[in-house]
Amino acid sequence: MATCIDINSISSSQLQELVSKAKDWVLMNGICIRPKKKFDENTAEIAPFSLLPSSFPEKEFQRAMGLQVSLNKLMHKVAYDYEFLSETLKTTTRTDNFTSKLFNIYHTVHSEGLAQKLSLGLMRSDYMLHSDENNIIKLVEINTIASGLAGIAANISDYYRFILIQLGEPGKTAQIPKNSSDVGFAHGFIMAWRTYSKKEAAILFVVEEIESNIFDHRTLEFKIREMDPEIKIIRRSIRNLTELSYMGLNGELFVNDVEIAVVYFRTAYQPEAYPSEREWNLRLLIERSQAIKCPSIQYQLAGTKKVQQQLAVDGVLERFIKDQNEIDRIREIFVGTFSLDSDENGASAVSRALNDPRKYVLKPQREGGGNNLFGDEVASKLREMNEVERSAYILMERIKPPKQKNYLIQAGKDIKLQDCVSELGIFGVTLGDDRKLILNTTCDYLLRSKPADADEGGMMTGIGAIDTTYLIN
Repeated sequence: MATCIDINSISSSQLQELVSKAKDWVLMNGICIRPKKKFDENTAEIAPFSLLPSSFPEKEFQRAMGLQVSLNKLMHKVAYDYEFLSETLKTTTRTDNFTSKLFNIYHTVHSEGLAQKLSLGLMRSDYMLHSDENNIIKLVEINTIASGLAGIAANISDYYRFILIQLGEPGKTAQIPKNSSDVGFAHGFIMAWRTYSKKEAAILFVVEEIESNIFDHRTLEFKIREMDPEIKIIRRSIRNLTELSYMGLNGELFVNDVEIAVVYFRTAYQPEAYPSEREWNLRLLIERSQAIKCPSIQYQLAGTKKVQQQLAVDGVLERFIKDQNEIDRIREIFVGTFSLDSDENGASAVSRALNDPRKYVLKPQREGGGNNLFGDEVASKLREMNEVERSAYILMERIKPPKQKNYLIQAGKDIKLQDCVSELGIFGVTLGDDRKLILNTTCDYLLRSKPADADEGGMMTGIGAIDTTYLIN
């Protein structure tokens, strides 16, 4: 795919000057992370980013943006369908202890009756262009917990306008769409906080003990305070919360005597977040409380890979969406996604993957990047698992995105021109209960790029880089 400029026309001296300016620009505008290897809260370094914006077909960008409210609605309805989640996850919970623990909490609060029926959803639907199908978007996954980079993404698009001007191409800046993802997420928080209707109550960010991606968090936090200065926001780790959290007489959640209106999980999506029963008990306490959760336990379960696989089965979307045109538009973005349960369908999927493992990705029920298996690893893992163990995974056809040349800039690493591929994320916000959605909006986008020969590519794993779309016909 063609780049926004003739990248080979950039001389080595010009490149050196551009990179120096680019690094200063992103540091001065909060596109930063804390160093992961030698963490120091007094130090910031550049977040990995691409020097130039990546080309993306405008038609497919608009398709993804237009689909988000439908996907928001779909995931919300899935989250509030106890029978569907129970049936879909029954084999997974037998073999995946983490999913089983999450579901047990959901079963408990559902049986008791949800103390807080509202859920706040801050979601991100991730896509890649599929070169095997004329570069149309295909869904990678829908994230329902800790959908990161909405803060940084809003700032980075301004950087790419800056760099195009530096390259003498101010007329091309119009091809970079405006991005206010931070405002969209902040609006969701504010609506949830106001719906709780207690001005003294705070928003709680549940975070890692050591958080390298702090600037993305802080951008959202400061945007909330900018838009509504009355709102108090506190940050606490799970370990800290196990010592300071308790329930009030009417189900209120308190942290150090501060009532909590909204709980925002930026962690708790991986087993390592729950090293003992104390952390699981804390999660149950939060779910039993009156606080509005983002995500609620049912929203987190709705985002599992097994649910995504089941939604791709013929006839399942019709359970949640009645408009056939809407169903067709959603179904167009699916690639083949297959169950690995102990049945005829699972055996058939295993056989296909063993015959040509390069065509597939093997996905466990995990978030956060670095968990999927590709190529020969797919075949090896399938051979070593028994029929029961494999039901904790799904098999997905591999998307083949087009390549384009770019420079990926990372702290402490050499800069080289290389083939890259990109993943588009569309942010969405919901607020509602089992009867209706009070809020359902799309709030702009994120683009990440990685070396074309890399399987995984998360920015925080040190492989991928934040980017933005340069729209082309």
